[in-house]
Amino acid sequence: MKHYRVKPDKRVNLDDYDAHDTGGYKHEEEVADRTEKLRQKLDALQERLYAEGSRAVLIVLQGIDTGGKDGTIRHVMSGVNPQGCIVTSFKTPTLPEKAHDFLWRIQAACPPYGFIGIFNRSHYEDVLITRVHKSITDKEAKHRLSQIRDFEKMLSNNRTRILKFFLHISKDEQKKRLLARLDDPDKHWKFSAQDLKERGYWKAYRKAFEEALSATSTEESPWFVVPANHKWYRNLVVADCLVAALEDMNPRPPKAHGIDWKKLREEVSAS
Repeated sequence: MKHYRVKPDKRVNLDDYDAHDTGGYKHEEEVADRTEKLRQKLDALQERLYAEGSRAVLIVLQGIDTGGKDGTIRHVMSGVNPQGCIVTSFKTPTLPEKAHDFLWRIQAACPPYGFIGIFNRSHYEDVLITRVHKSITDKEAKHRLSQIRDFEKMLSNNRTRILKFFLHISKDEQKKRLLARLDDPDKHWKFSAQDLKERGYWKAYRKAFEEALSATSTEESPWFVVPANHKWYRNLVVADCLVAALEDMNPRPPKAHGIDWKKLREEVSAS
């Protein structure tokens, strides 16, 4: 995890991160058992977090189109009880959302205590797509990045653990995934002509991501640059990081005091 975690105030150059990296593993089969054990651990830890009810976890997933945000949620969180997990996908702001500051809709979607919240895209869209398409100036983008740091610090100070994952794929891998969507009728719904237009802004998005990662990776709200060309390794890295964070939090269900458990058990057995 240390290799992928962006150190606070570090200037990020995505060329320093290999999207093809698999951590020394050669095949998916090599990590299958480990990934499954992590899912089981995650299930147990999430149940403890839910029972504790005094802290929350927020997962932020960002990446270029086809980076694997949906797939990460589907695979990593497959064993988690839906009762304690909330997924929010952020689209183009609605008219009521545009009538407020850009963080207004984000705050409303933050997970309550006891829950794991997942943002599929997030408040970072307002310093990425807006910057690439020049609907805000560079000065305004830097101002928003500062506001994001303050916002995330506030969440952290109020018992929300934040983990942010940039799903890092290469341009060639994106082309492969776009073509796969075209070749599979069951995936046509995922393809949009806008995807091709956005692909033309690859360098601009890359620069915007680098500046966002550099400006907002902090001790309490770190970014992880996850190699995502290989989906199975992407899933392993995210699951490993999430389990490690929850184990560090060590959530514990509240203890009931003043109850004679032995006597209660006898009453239930006799009922």
